[in-house]
Amino acid sequence: MESLAIETTSSDLNDPLKADFRNFLYLVWKHLGLPDPTSIQYDIAYTLQHGEQRIIIEAFRGVGKSWITSAFVLWLLYCDPQLKILVVSASKSRSDDFSTFTKRLIYEMPILNHLKAREGQRDSNIAFDVGPAAAAHAPSVKSVGITGQMAGSRADVVVADDIEVPNNSLTQAQRDKLANSVKEFDAILTPKTTSRIIFLGTPQTEMSLYNQLEERGYRLYVWPARYPSQSAIEKYGRRLAPFILNNVARSPDLMTAFEGRGAPTEPLRFPDMDLLAREASYGRSGFAMQFMLDTSTSDADRYPLKLADLIVMGGIGSDLAPVSLSWASGGEQIRSDLPVVGLQGDRLHRPIFISKDFIEYQGTVLAVDPAGRGGDELAFAVVSMLNGWLYLRECRGLRGGYSDENLEYLARAAKRYGANTILVESNFGDGMFLKLLTPFLTRIYPCSTEEVRSSIQKEKRIIDTLEPVMNQHKLVVDEGLIKRDYENYNSYGQDQYHKYQLFYQMTRITRDRGSLPKDDRLDVLAMAVAYWVEYMGKDQETAEQEHKDALFEEELDRFLEDAYGDFKTYSNRYIWNTA
Repeated sequence: MESLAIETTSSDLNDPLKADFRNFLYLVWKHLGLPDPTSIQYDIAYTLQHGEQRIIIEAFRGVGKSWITSAFVLWLLYCDPQLKILVVSASKSRSDDFSTFTKRLIYEMPILNHLKAREGQRDSNIAFDVGPAAAAHAPSVKSVGITGQMAGSRADVVVADDIEVPNNSLTQAQRDKLANSVKEFDAILTPKTTSRIIFLGTPQTEMSLYNQLEERGYRLYVWPARYPSQSAIEKYGRRLAPFILNNVARSPDLMTAFEGRGAPTEPLRFPDMDLLAREASYGRSGFAMQFMLDTSTSDADRYPLKLADLIVMGGIGSDLAPVSLSWASGGEQIRSDLPVVGLQGDRLHRPIFISKDFIEYQGTVLAVDPAGRGGDELAFAVVSMLNGWLYLRECRGLRGGYSDENLEYLARAAKRYGANTILVESNFGDGMFLKLLTPFLTRIYPCSTEEVRSSIQKEKRIIDTLEPVMNQHKLVVDEGLIKRDYENYNSYGQDQYHKYQLFYQMTRITRDRGSLPKDDRLDVLAMAVAYWVEYMGKDQETAEQEHKDALFEEELDRFLEDAYGDFKTYSNRYIWNTA
């Protein structure tokens, strides 16, 4: 790698701080009272100094990317005070935190005191000059959010620090908007051979922006939390940091240590037990993405549940539904007005045909997963059945466990949707939850209840239940539910809320145990669908013909009654007398 950030002189080489950013990083860490930088932190620092003109630093969460890069910005100004640096983050507050931290170090570290802004220079936390800087339109350091006002800015170095977060990359529309926003960086960059664009981050989706940037000429470097297996190394390809590859070449056992999981790459800060705990919290797919930096979705069977297999329509929250429907995937059927949290290319579709005849549902179940303590939700789903189609009318999670408010809410939901049966997952509490719920049902909406117990691995059970129904396009979803699920009315943090969304869970589940950090809503949907599966064998055309025959008989009865009075009495008498 060749340094493109600054032009070094012979005098610079005599200054160990200017010659090697790692020396500077060591002093910053000591000033902050931190332990010595780790091997990976030093390697990231080396890559920042000597990396290509357009570079992506992709490392697992907690490794210290932002702190290292704050120190790198100071080092650049220490070496060349005339540089102009623009810091961009997902939000204005995040980028301001970066520049504020950087400015504070200038005022606290003696070796940087000469960089303090002088009288007449800009000196705010979001845009400041360094003392030796000549007068210029652009400040030495400026911070801005990715959706903020970047037009008109000029910079020699653009630092994009964690611009991809869940709430700006979850849907395809958001990903497209983010991809267009970063194109502005090339207009901001000054036309110098030493100008650079540096991205730092952790992928948030399987369709991460960082993967797209590779196609635009960026070099991506990856530092995972564990040493990957040989097959995984081949999948990473040239993305894997040389530091990781060199260590594996020297010690191949690193790939298979700790019962095949792979040795931690940061064993002092993130030992094996710590990583196991994080994997349990994030789920396997989440851990693979945010700690192993694996965004691969090449195996189509890995995520078997697709939003494109659903039928989406409005109005199914009422008591009536169409006698028949037809699914199609043409361009006219795509629902571009609804948020899509599926993987790349996934879409939502409206039906191509809706019967003009609407009748009442043949039955409705409300399924409840009572494991509603700690970080889990008290989740429930309402699914009705009509002529072989299943209608998902509601699915949500309640916080607060078994509170009276939640128990009353469930009882009133059963009444509102006319549930015939309430299903309760009994693996938890040995029937305790049903005993708590029964008094509320007795007072508000008496209906039958049924406990459900399962011994099959959860992920396999969910997929085996939902996949065939969805593949046959027999699951119809209320469009209002899709909007509510995306808005996620429960107050979760920005890096957590998507994990509680039903349709995020649906499109991210795999057959691996623990593949989802949260699966409550998807679990109750599968429970409700499983209840109706035995009724799904009824042939659609037969059901529709039976409905037409019933309508014909009703019309015939009305006609004969108008013509003869009580036709049944008349008919019986006629047959009796003839006999």
